[in-house]
Amino acid sequence: MLTSKTLQQFITKHNIQAKILHLKEHTRTVSDAARVLGVEDQQIIKSLVFLVADEPILVIANGNAKIDSRKLAKRFEVGRKKVKLASAERALEITGYVVGAMPPFGHKTHLSTHIDSGVTALPVIYGGGGDIYAMLELRSKVLLQVTEAEILSVVKEVSTSVTGGDGVNPTEPEEKPDV
Repeated sequence: MLTSKTLQQFITKHNIQAKILHLKEHTRTVSDAARVLGVEDQQIIKSLVFLVADEPILVIANGNAKIDSRKLAKRFEVGRKKVKLASAERALEITGYVVGAMPPFGHKTHLSTHIDSGVTALPVIYGGGGDIYAMLELRSKVLLQVTEAEILSVVKEVSTSVTGGDGVNPTEPEEKPDV
């Protein structure tokens, strides 16, 4: 299993302008991470492994955003049932990092990366730092350079008519915001 030390070696080797922040507490949610770091919730990003027709890709979005698998299916020209969120075990196998601490780069396997446009709008972002007590701080433009990612709108649009105004649709299962 890869760790924050492995991530730091990758950062150093590739001369990436990013910093691993070691925290005193485990930040289980986006709100926890934002509170501990003293930043806005939307600055916390998540890195998720999806399987598209059984091929792994990495999707990076704001931590509280829900990924719209229909948008991924359209982008990859496959049916929606061909797009699945990888299990925690499969994501660990592919990236080397545990879900909840997965950084946006430095994985065991190079992944085609797709970043939601909402992430690129923020100058400074924070993602998984390789361990549950670590977060990675970097600029969104650095993230784009390192990952050579495609910018893609992948999050679900919030509709107040269906959700009653709070952005939560009671008929849809919750996607857990991993950081």
